[in-house]
Amino acid sequence: MADAFAPAPVLAALQASWSEESSSQWSRGNPACGQCNVTALVVHERYGGELLKTRVREDWHFYNRVGGKVYDFTASQFAAPIRYDDVAASRGDALAGTSVAQVTALARRFDAALR
Repeated sequence: MADAFAPAPVLAALQASWSEESSSQWSRGNPACGQCNVTALVVHERYGGELLKTRVREDWHFYNRVGGKVYDFTASQFAAPIRYDDVAASRGDALAGTSVAQVTALARRFDAALR
């Protein structure tokens, strides 16, 4: 795990790190699009807590609970607020919508952005 969890610098580092390397849905106009799986996994790897998911239309959307508080670092990808069901998720659940290579790419860029 990385240093102590602080949401503002984590969000800034994630925003600087998202790319088409971490999600094929990435775009300059909506950089958080498609980043929920990889983001939730990297935050979980670095800071612990829980992986959570909720249904958004027909897909699962992933996010985190760290220190008892829910954080959705990719919520900006949605035009309107979503409803959070806080369903417990596993690494396998989150990996089903991404790849190890995408998680590795985001983790590498995220760690560099925090330095």
